[in-house]
Parts: sequence; C-alpha cells; structure tokens
Amino acid sequence: MATIFTRIAQGEIPSYKVAENEDYYAFLDINPLAKGHTLVIPKKMEDDYIFHLDEKTYTGLWAFAREVAAAIREAVPCKRVGVAVLGMEVPHTHIHLVPLQTEGDLDFRKKRPEVSAEEQAQIARAILNAYEKRK
Repeated sequence: MATIFTRIAQGEIPSYKVAENEDYYAFLDINPLAKGHTLVIPKKMEDDYIFHLDEKTYTGLWAFAREVAAAIREAVPCKRVGVAVLGMEVPHTHIHLVPLQTEGDLDFRKKRPEVSAEEQAQIARAILNAYEKRK
C-alpha cells in the first residue's frame, strides 16, 4: 500500500522538493524543527524500518542523504546538519536532516518554528540549486 511519502515522491501530493534521483527523494518537512529540515526517502517503499532495507537501498539512501546534507549546509546557515531516524510517524523509511546551531535543535519535543509557504519554497529552491550544482 502506498504511503503518503510514496505519493509525495510520485508527485501525487505536492511537496517542497530539494533533491531527487532515480531511487531517492528529498523534501522539506512541513512541520520543521528548523528552517531547512528535510526528509530523505527511498522512492520505493520496502519497509518502514531502516535496518530492514536491503544493503543496496540502505547504502544508497545514506549516500543520497549525505549529498542532500551538503546542499543544506551550503544553502541554510547552520553549524551542522543533524541526522535522526525515527520512522514512527509515517510507515515509510525516512531520514531527518536538520540544520543545527546547537544540539538542542534536534529535540522533536520542542516548539516548532512557523515557516510560511513562501519561505519554505524559497528554502527548497536554495537547497535544490545547491544540490544540482554539486552534480
């Protein structure tokens, strides 16, 4: 059964795309921990638990996430890009990439910043441009 993330990757549901290749898709989280918070997914939903992925998908997902993180760091002012893999809110393997100023920025319990649709679109374009320049 297709998840909401599968439908996003297939273009059935709009998203703020920041990167894409044949197998993986990255888009801004609509409820971000920080501006530029990005979700990285395999386009094909194999499992909702990252450690159940086959070796090729697992290593490919992390390689893609690394490229996206580099683009985020170039496009969004931050000290680091943090990584979290929770996978409990949507049953589709996904990696959270979060621009960080402090370690506390990766706290999923904290109050989330309000980011307008216009600002989300601007951030997505900046990250996508940085990603495409790297290719």
